[in-house]
Amino acid sequence: MPSSKSAIFTPLAAFAALTGTALAAPPALAANADSVLGSWRTPSRHGEVEISRCGASICGRLMNSDHIKTNPDLRDVNNKDESQRSRRLKGLQIVGGFTRDGDKWKNGTIYNPEDGGTYKATITPDGPDSLKLKGCIVWPLCKTQTWVRIK
Repeated sequence: MPSSKSAIFTPLAAFAALTGTALAAPPALAANADSVLGSWRTPSRHGEVEISRCGASICGRLMNSDHIKTNPDLRDVNNKDESQRSRRLKGLQIVGGFTRDGDKWKNGTIYNPEDGGTYKATITPDGPDSLKLKGCIVWPLCKTQTWVRIK
């Protein structure tokens, strides 16, 4: 007769087999909320964003990109607010307003200087050297990018 321990495990194993989900132990070193701090490479235009603490939240500033390397005085010409179009892009805060939720950051925004839009965002650590940043116009119209730590 099977032990009660194996009787409990068998349905879970069957569920995992049927749904394709893995029954794995949690990672030994789970990411913490501060693991998002540092310099990150974005997938478009070799952007470099520096994420730091802003009180209880986090902020991210655009420090470099292909366009900024070409023109260090590049301005925020695509901003939907005409009064903001004279701002320099280098050093501009493009990430902010997040609240911590366990290991991830949610309810924040990301500004995209390429289209002048500001989007609702979440940031989730994906290992020690990558982040998943999801930006949404409205749910479910979202895009996820992977940012890689610059060492």
